Amino acid sequence: MKKILVCLIALPALFLLIAAAPEEKLPKPQYDEKGQLLCPANYREWMFLSAGYGMNYSPEPGSHEMFTNVFVQRWCYDEFVKSGKWPEQSMFVIDERDAASRSSINQRGHYQTDLMGLAVEVKDSAHNPDKWAYYAFDPDGRAAGAMPHGNGCWSCHDAHAAVEHTFVQFYPTLKPVAKKFGTYNESREQVADAK
Repeated sequence: MKKILVCLIALPALFLLIAAAPEEKLPKPQYDEKGQLLCPANYREWMFLSAGYGMNYSPEPGSHEMFTNVFVQRWCYDEFVKSGKWPEQSMFVIDERDAASRSSINQRGHYQTDLMGLAVEVKDSAHNPDKWAYYAFDPDGRAAGAMPHGNGCWSCHDAHAAVEHTFVQFYPTLKPVAKKFGTYNESREQVADAK
């Protein structure tokens, strides 16, 4: 009888502990045995941040205009909304898609077609000495190594990103959040205007 009574008292306490346990924050960056980043699965189900068309960060004309769609894990987005900062293990997937026009009933404008590649930005101090690292995946790529130190992506983000290493200046729903928390670097937005 005592054992049954102890179980009846312990069982609700156990459920309370499980309910109070912090939720596992998934997905997180996954690496293979060589230290290469595995291509994030189901990233299109993550939080959509923004899309661009024909964006070019160089004054030189671009050779091929594509759509770029930016996604981040939902839990990272939620953390950013609470603090204006990106948590460790944040991943940004830039889905690069070809553009087409004048097909089917479309007479003007452009729409997205085939996947051309993925660019992935990761904040992971445990795997990257520079905290932020950049990876490029072919459309069917499963794993990619970090681009070498001082690569063009890292340098550009370091010089022009409005919040940490991210282009929040192009994420209309997060720009006001960063400004509210004082993490938004206003000078990074003025760069294009100054030229």
